[in-house]
Amino acid sequence: MLQSREGQRVPNVTFRVRENNEWKTVTTADLFEGKTIALFSLPGAFTPTCSSTHLPRYNELAPVFAKHGVDAILCVSVNDTFVMNEWAKDQESENIVMIPDGNGEFTEGMGMLVDKADLGFGKRSWRYSMLVKDGVVDKMFIEPEEPGDPFKVSDADTMLNYIAPNAKRPDQVVVFSKVGCSFCAKAKQMLSDHGFEYIDVPLEHKIRGKVLGALSGDMTAPQIFINGKLIGGADALETYLVR
Repeated sequence: MLQSREGQRVPNVTFRVRENNEWKTVTTADLFEGKTIALFSLPGAFTPTCSSTHLPRYNELAPVFAKHGVDAILCVSVNDTFVMNEWAKDQESENIVMIPDGNGEFTEGMGMLVDKADLGFGKRSWRYSMLVKDGVVDKMFIEPEEPGDPFKVSDADTMLNYIAPNAKRPDQVVVFSKVGCSFCAKAKQMLSDHGFEYIDVPLEHKIRGKVLGALSGDMTAPQIFINGKLIGGADALETYLVR
């Protein structure tokens, strides 16, 4: 039975990390003392849920966490420092401090070390998150003990809701465009003028019509989506922005 460690101090552990081709030691005192830390722990680097959702969302929301008093976001996994460093590069997770708990000492001290031998993983961390203030666990979100790899409560949005329920999340904006399109350029300029950060997805001629038609019902570029909602082309975006 996995138990919450709320009100208790985090384990006293020294981590071995590799930075700039040199070995370095980092202690829990270095990481937690005098700080407010959001930490999430997961079964393994490069694994599906960890790479597709868990880490990316914490990385995306890191500026919002910082705005609401969180000094750093830590990702802990029972992996060595070389694996964690490569995963960080792959994920472009510059907002996250990667903590390689290679020997599982921190995870065991948290009571979260579990046997995943059935997957060939050996001992790994159960998925959880916690808010730590000056080395003391303020709040833990532990995934339910269910078969598989449950991911229901340790996500970034749940943690942010606990810290700052009314926090404004960054808008998720995608522009499906074509190269040399003046209407696409106009739409992207309008988004920038209104402070939106967007992802531009230019589509080649051979696939553009089918992709846009399937997504929006309209085969012309651009097609803009904001927070999962289809806005439409440049004219529709202009109407949307002046509301």
